Amino acid sequence: MNTLYVSDLDGTLLRSNEITSEYTNRIINNLTERGIIFSYATARSLITAKKVTKGLTAKIPLIVYNGAFVIDNNTEKILIENYFDNAVLNLLDDLFYNEVYPIVYAFINDEEKFSFVPKLSTRGMNIFIDSRKGDIRANAVKTVEDLKSGKIFYITCIDESKKLEPLYEKYKHDYHCVYQEDIYSKEQWLEIMPKETSKSNAIKQLQSLLNCEKLVVFGDGKNDIDMFQLADEGYAVQNAHDDLKKYASAIIPSNDDDGVAKWLEYNCKLSDLFE
Repeated sequence: MNTLYVSDLDGTLLRSNEITSEYTNRIINNLTERGIIFSYATARSLITAKKVTKGLTAKIPLIVYNGAFVIDNNTEKILIENYFDNAVLNLLDDLFYNEVYPIVYAFINDEEKFSFVPKLSTRGMNIFIDSRKGDIRANAVKTVEDLKSGKIFYITCIDESKKLEPLYEKYKHDYHCVYQEDIYSKEQWLEIMPKETSKSNAIKQLQSLLNCEKLVVFGDGKNDIDMFQLADEGYAVQNAHDDLKKYASAIIPSNDDDGVAKWLEYNCKLSDLFE
């Protein structure tokens, strides 16, 4: 039986310093060379995901932007894609009306960009933007109307809870919304994606593409619940949110203790890889 192993990145596979450890890289590289089918699913872009996992060799397509895209790690070709329809323009107008000015991800003239209005950026947005200095996707624009450009696939709002929570309640049934505190900056985020965009949907598509009958996942956040519900087995790291632990098959060591790699090393026997 072919098994697909999928791990979340931040707070799960990555340590608190936002990189994979040498131990994790060594274990996963060794196992993938011997046949284990491993991938990761992340809210990060391919660019930032590969940066923090540069010691890791992933043999299959990767799930990025919370499932907006599945991208081949070697060729960087987009295999699966999800974009907003034109209704996103009304959504953006409502955000602006509520004085929320997001970071908007889109393909503009066939180039991936994240657009923002510097003069309207919040403290939390500036923390994020500063962490992406030198990123070729960064696109500072002059007006909120400029945020409507291109084929939009992801919207990130970083602002006060009192402004974001009502918007989350308003749109959570129409779109895939993730409302949570960033684990690094502790700023409040509201991420909005097309309804069909999710880690679980992307995993289902990837599982079908790779003909894997069994699915084992690893995670730490509330936004990992949907993939835990989909999986045959789901393992929460010790530092995971209590709400996710309710869905876990078991609790494994924390991200800073390389819990995912330790589980894989102990449970992925070579005899199982060549049945």
